Amino acid sequence: MIGRLTLSDFRNHADALILPDHPFILLTGDNGAGKTNILEAVSMLAPGRGLRGAALSAMARQDGGGGFGIAAEVDGAMLGTGVTAASPDRRQVRIGGMASSANALADHLSIVWLTPAMDRLFLDSPGGRRRFLDRLTLALHPGHAVHSARYDAAMRARNRLLADMRRADPAWLGALEAQMGEHGTALAAARADLVARLNDALADQPDEPFARPLIAIEGDEAGDEPLAQRLGRERRRDAAAGRTLTGPHRHDLSVTHIAKGQAAALCSTGEQKALLLSILLAHAALVAADRGQPPVLLLDEVAAHLDPLRRAALFQRLQDSGGQVWMTGTESSLFNALSDATRLIITAGQIFRSAA
Repeated sequence: MIGRLTLSDFRNHADALILPDHPFILLTGDNGAGKTNILEAVSMLAPGRGLRGAALSAMARQDGGGGFGIAAEVDGAMLGTGVTAASPDRRQVRIGGMASSANALADHLSIVWLTPAMDRLFLDSPGGRRRFLDRLTLALHPGHAVHSARYDAAMRARNRLLADMRRADPAWLGALEAQMGEHGTALAAARADLVARLNDALADQPDEPFARPLIAIEGDEAGDEPLAQRLGRERRRDAAAGRTLTGPHRHDLSVTHIAKGQAAALCSTGEQKALLLSILLAHAALVAADRGQPPVLLLDEVAAHLDPLRRAALFQRLQDSGGQVWMTGTESSLFNALSDATRLIITAGQIFRSAA
């Protein structure tokens, strides 16, 4: 768990210190006060671009010096990330005081989030669902980020070569396709493992009060042919299309409401929210079993869209998980069912401990 969080010139927080004394950290305040900014800062302690997917330069405080810093103590280890004014688009990471890569953060901390923007996940593009799938996969397979980065780099290089097929070196194309085959196969295997294990975990959950989903991966049916071999065979087709048409970058996440036998995209907004929560809670249990500790959960405005029954059920499930949970809300009364929590009030970038 995160035992200490400090922010410097991050978003609207000039200087902030949070010392959680309970697994539940509740952040309440008006819209625009900076609640979600704190969740975003925590999310930056994982590989990737955080829960907003924003550019690094956009995270620096407008009236600050042009850079920002985030540091956290996690089970005795110090994790830090940020940018400098001289290199606002180059992320720096330190673990235990030593320079490291963002991908190495996954070895120390597992973080999963749910935001209001994700309410449209099932109506979003396949790329949005694929990013959600990969965040869940990363928590169980820390090497997933490395495979993803290397696969994408090899694919971009291959696409550039195919843009001038007549001059492309077949040996270099073959080497890039071998890299895509190696890392793409690992990507697909990790995703398939996650989906199979999630479905097993969800099978033991009741249909109520949260909808029970069935999860599958669609797109790019591989068959028995190795990926590198397929890529070599389809060079001319990909050259004509201007992009690679085969591989795990074509995957899509499919979710079905089991009780209704209906695709998630056709369900109501409330049902879609319930499906997402079911997936997130089942995933947290899997991570806890694998890593010996649940992931840190970031839930932005999650309680406002649940009726009292589902809200109480959610809090109970979260308490039973034993993990650290950061939640935001505009109304503190939404969290009255939680007796113990670190309760903080956020006002214009300032953090105050609530007396209640």
